[in-house]
Amino acid sequence: MHDTLEHELRATQVGCRRGRRQLFSGLDFQVRGGQWLQVRGANGAGKTSLLRLLTGLARPHAGSIEWNGVDIARAGEDYRAAMAYFGHRHAVKDDLSALENLQLAAALDGRLLDQRAACAALWRVGLRGREALPVRVLSQGQRRRALLARVLTRGARLWILDEPFAALDADGVDMVCALVAEHLRAGGSAVLTSHQPVALAGGQTVELAA
Repeated sequence: MHDTLEHELRATQVGCRRGRRQLFSGLDFQVRGGQWLQVRGANGAGKTSLLRLLTGLARPHAGSIEWNGVDIARAGEDYRAAMAYFGHRHAVKDDLSALENLQLAAALDGRLLDQRAACAALWRVGLRGREALPVRVLSQGQRRRALLARVLTRGARLWILDEPFAALDADGVDMVCALVAEHLRAGGSAVLTSHQPVALAGGQTVELAA
């Protein structure tokens, strides 16, 4: 269960460049507990680049991104502990099982995740019976599910999800929407990108021009 204390992610006049090209500029939005934001735009518009700025993996060319009123670069570990990032890359070790990958990720975060809790998370994302298999034998969609289990076990207040429906079937898409909705009801918040409609009530939208 994550900490449900009130929180806010705020972007003010944020701009981003890729080389000499201006991807976007002047972005303003805020996301608080119980709220979610969808970032939309054509390929190349800068959706993943924006999410990388929100995670602190890159710095904006202009403007500021703050967590509870503090620039995320200065918030440091407090922000990293409060945020879970689900990216395009399958950041899992092929020779380890989904269970071992999950427990290793927790250990790297400085947390102890026992086998019972790890298995429960893997079962919730549809990997029951596959938790002990080497990741190299899993399908692309199953690898994505293993990464989603990592998000579930972090206990983070803010979820940043880059194309969370990619490689998932219809049941998988419904599962992700249900998990995000549960996270929001518990006081969490989410920012996500998606090329398809998102079956979640409410929400804000940021549209990036190509």
